[in-house]
Amino acid sequence: MQANKQIQAGVLNIGYAESGSVTGTPVFLMHGFPYDIQAYAEVAPLLAAAGCRVIVPYLRGYGSTTFLDATTPRSGEQAALGADLLALMDALRIPSAYLAGYDWGGRAACVVAACWPERCKGLVSFNSYNIQNIAQALVPDTPECEHRLWYQYYFHSERGRAGLQKDRHGLIRLLWRLWSPTWGFDDATFARSARSFEHPDFVEVVIHSYRHRFGLVEGDPAYADIERRLAAEPVITVPTITFDGADDGVRGPSTPEASAKRFTGARSHRVVPGVGHNMPQEVPEVFAQAVLELIQSSAQPK
Repeated sequence: MQANKQIQAGVLNIGYAESGSVTGTPVFLMHGFPYDIQAYAEVAPLLAAAGCRVIVPYLRGYGSTTFLDATTPRSGEQAALGADLLALMDALRIPSAYLAGYDWGGRAACVVAACWPERCKGLVSFNSYNIQNIAQALVPDTPECEHRLWYQYYFHSERGRAGLQKDRHGLIRLLWRLWSPTWGFDDATFARSARSFEHPDFVEVVIHSYRHRFGLVEGDPAYADIERRLAAEPVITVPTITFDGADDGVRGPSTPEASAKRFTGARSHRVVPGVGHNMPQEVPEVFAQAVLELIQSSAQPK
């Protein structure tokens, strides 16, 4: 998959891949950390063949997406990711769309769905309600859950920043293996994504993200109002399908009840056997089918 287009959107010049008919149902596919648009290389054609207009952007700090101004903070906070997605929708003049993603990209989709529901026709979210509760970030979890987050605590230190800068490919490849233990990716698959991590702002955006979510650094003042809205943990009212991977090495499967109060619209939650953290690249057909299911459901007469 190639990012065949660029557009100025908010504080960024966003690189994105687009496929399908320009008059088709718009779908945004949002990648996570530490991945890139290649996660949707097999999902996008399935959606395009079904009549969708498929847009797969690089997040800030990845691939061909660049900051317009050298003085803009290289923030990786959740509000920035949501604002970037909204700005891209505005730049493309798409009033509303289906939003689907995982990890950072899923968080961006959840932010838009929760704060601007009129812009989201339906949501596919891996790991369910993916908006961070920063006020509770320093409350310890169980030891079983805590050890999975070692990389986040590593990034809190200057040693972690230096480690990511020194060997980002080695560290990211390790995370891929740990987070998706049943996904047998090969060297070529990793190489197709690895070039995205050479972005000059990648390290700064990543480090800020993992420090901000724990309240260790300030956010970009430009997104303060959005962060205040997110601190209230706004509910998601749009039709939603949520997933967990049974073999996810970051966050283990949850029950529908665990986040039920965060979804007040129609919602279906599913656990996918044999799947780790990078669901769209591991089982593209299942991910694509979920998006199409939402689209088909909304087309049915009520």
